Amino acid sequence: MAKIDLNEEQRNILAEDGQKTFKILVMPNEQYELFNPDVLGLGDIGSRSEKVEALAAIFDLSGFTSFCGQVDPDLAVPEYLSRFLDWLFGEIKNGLVREKNEKETVLWASLPFLAKFLGDGVLFLWDTRNMGGSELCNVVTSLWEICCNYICSFYCDIKRAVIQPPNVLRCGIARGTIFSVGNGEDYVGPCINIASRLQKLATLTFCVSRRGLDLEKHMPEETASNYVLKSTALRGIGENELVWIRREEYIKLPEEERVLFRSL
Repeated sequence: MAKIDLNEEQRNILAEDGQKTFKILVMPNEQYELFNPDVLGLGDIGSRSEKVEALAAIFDLSGFTSFCGQVDPDLAVPEYLSRFLDWLFGEIKNGLVREKNEKETVLWASLPFLAKFLGDGVLFLWDTRNMGGSELCNVVTSLWEICCNYICSFYCDIKRAVIQPPNVLRCGIARGTIFSVGNGEDYVGPCINIASRLQKLATLTFCVSRRGLDLEKHMPEETASNYVLKSTALRGIGENELVWIRREEYIKLPEEERVLFRSL
């Protein structure tokens, strides 16, 4: 998201009858011409798109809109977001550390190659071209732990600093092909849309698309047993999408939401 800073000037001019004045907005022509797609910071949007095999994860802060509507949000929102983003990026990094010494860090899986703030959450993209099934599952496990740590750690701390912060961090995960836009500062692709749909599904906090992610095969048995495979409808995607959801979350769903997820 790019800020567009153009110089406008308000002027009072006299009406033709010479009796009344009214205001007009004026800006120099060179400023007027600056309003064009270049302000998006994407570079040459017409350049050839590059295809990347990716894993998309979208974190969403449930209740962030209400949080922003409190008294004097200019005092609470910056502090919350500053602490949250520092915490989230730290969790992403630390969750994938296998071992670390003074000179280098050994990882369970790659770190994301792109992060994008979405207003009430963050999109992360991983390049999966050199990632095997176990590495992908390591990322999934790490992201679930982040959702848990938000509730039991970050939320407990931040509510001592701001009033009624978002109390749930939700995450949707999907794998697929994405395409660069312009100079590669942004990407588009179905898996990003699917991840966005999944993090809004019912009152779940964690949901993973089955497409390209075989948790039963690549996770340790005791870890994979925490997930159940269900079929559900995703708006704009399909009526029978396969998704992995946490067993304990599925059990706790109210009946009107549980019927959204069909057994195979």
